[in-house]
Amino acid sequence: MIIDSSLQHKEDKQLMGIDRNEYQQRREQLMAKIGSGTAIFRSAPMATMHKDVEYVYRQHSDFYYLTGFNEPEAVAVFAPHHEEHRFILFVQPKDPEKETWTGYRCGVENAKAIYGADEAYPITELDEKLPQYLVNADRIYYHLGQDQDFNHKILALWQRLLAGYQKKGQVPTAIADTMPITHPMRLVKSSSEIAIMRKATAISAKAHNRAREFARPGVYEYQVEAEIEHTFRLEGAMGAAYPSIVASGANACVLHYIENNSQMQDNELLLIDAGCSYGYYNGDITRTFPVGGKFTPEQKTLYELVLAAQLAAIEQVQPGKPYNEFHDAAVKVLVEGLMDLGLLRGDIEEIIKEEKYKPFYMHRTGHWLGLDVHDAGAYKHNPETWQTLQPGHILTVEPGIYISPYIKPAEGQPEVPDCWKGIGIRIEDDVLVTETGHDILTADVPKSVAAMER
Repeated sequence: MIIDSSLQHKEDKQLMGIDRNEYQQRREQLMAKIGSGTAIFRSAPMATMHKDVEYVYRQHSDFYYLTGFNEPEAVAVFAPHHEEHRFILFVQPKDPEKETWTGYRCGVENAKAIYGADEAYPITELDEKLPQYLVNADRIYYHLGQDQDFNHKILALWQRLLAGYQKKGQVPTAIADTMPITHPMRLVKSSSEIAIMRKATAISAKAHNRAREFARPGVYEYQVEAEIEHTFRLEGAMGAAYPSIVASGANACVLHYIENNSQMQDNELLLIDAGCSYGYYNGDITRTFPVGGKFTPEQKTLYELVLAAQLAAIEQVQPGKPYNEFHDAAVKVLVEGLMDLGLLRGDIEEIIKEEKYKPFYMHRTGHWLGLDVHDAGAYKHNPETWQTLQPGHILTVEPGIYISPYIKPAEGQPEVPDCWKGIGIRIEDDVLVTETGHDILTADVPKSVAAMER
C-alpha cells in the first residue's frame, strides 16, 4: 500500500515519543477488559473562537490515548468478539478540495496503514456499518460526553437493538461508561509517557526561568506571559497547556487569574502558574517571587511557610502512601505557621477538621498530571478509601497561601492585619512516583528564598 510521504511525516510528528506498538498494547488491554462488549469512542469536536474561525484542533485524550489519531469527525470502535475486525476507525475521507483549505486528512486507507485499524470506513457510513459491531456484544461501553447529538445516536441505536432481543436473543442488554476502564490505564504512565513528560516539564522549567529573568517593576503581566509562551513554541512545544496565570500583587489571590493586564510594581510579588503541552502531555509549574528582587518581611515569612509546606508534602509522595497524605502534610504545616503568626487561633486539630484555614488556603494540594492538566484517574477507590500512590503516577504538589484584600476570616478567627493583605503565594512542582520514592520533574526551577531574590 502506498502512503503519502508528507502525511506520513505529519503523523510521525503527532505520534512523537509513543511507538505504534504501545498504542496497540493499550488497545489490547482495553479489549481484554471489555470481553464480549463493544467500546465506542467519539473524537473531540472542533472548537471555534469566532463564528468561522477555529482553534487549533485538540483530540479527546481517551481517543488519542488509544489511537494516536488527531483529527475531528472520527469514531473508534473496539469489538474483540468480532471475527474479522477488532479495531475499527470511521474517519473523514480524503478530499483534495477541502484539504486545500483546512489541511491534510489521513483518509480511510491510511487509517489502516498508519494507525493499525483492522478496518476503516468514511465517517458518513457510521450509521450503516456500526450496528454489525454491536449485534453480538453483551454490552456497549460508551462515555456520554458533551456531543449530545452523538449521545442520542448511540442511545437510539441501543434501543433499536434491544427491540430485537426477543427474536435474536443476543444483543447488548447494558450500556457502561468507558471511564472506569480507560482512566486507570492512563493513570500509570509508561516509560515512553514519562520521557515525554520530562520534555514537557523541561520546556516549562526553561520558560519559568526566562520569566523570572525578564520580570521587573514597570513591565506588564502580559509581557511576561509573552516571554513564557514564546519559549514554549521556540522549544518545540505545541503551546500552553492552559491559559498562563501571570498575577502580580493582589491578583495572585485570584486562583485562576488570566487577565494578565496589570503593570507590575516594586514591592509586589509575581505568581506565575504556567506549563506547556508537548506531544499532548503537559507540564504545570508555579513559582512566586518579588518583582523588585527582594521580599518584604511579611512576604518572606509567608513564602518560607508555603515552601516548608510544599517540602513536607513532597516527602509524602511515596509508593504505597494514600493519595491524601501529601495534602494533609501541607495543611498541617500551613495551619501551624498561620497560628504562630496569630492569623489563626484555637486547637489545631479542630481548625483542620472544621477547615477554618480555608479563607487562606481553599484548594487541594495537587492533582494528577498527564494527557490532561487535571488528568484522568480517581482520587478515591470509594468514599472512605483513597487511591494508593504507585510507581508511574505523576501529580502536582502545590500548596499556597492567599490573603485577599477582602478576606473574611472563619467564624471565631481573628481579623487579619492590613500588612498581610494582598499577598498570594503558590509553589508547584510536578512529581513522579518511583519504585523507591519520588522524582521532582520540575527541579530545574529554583524555589529557595535566595534563588527568588536578586
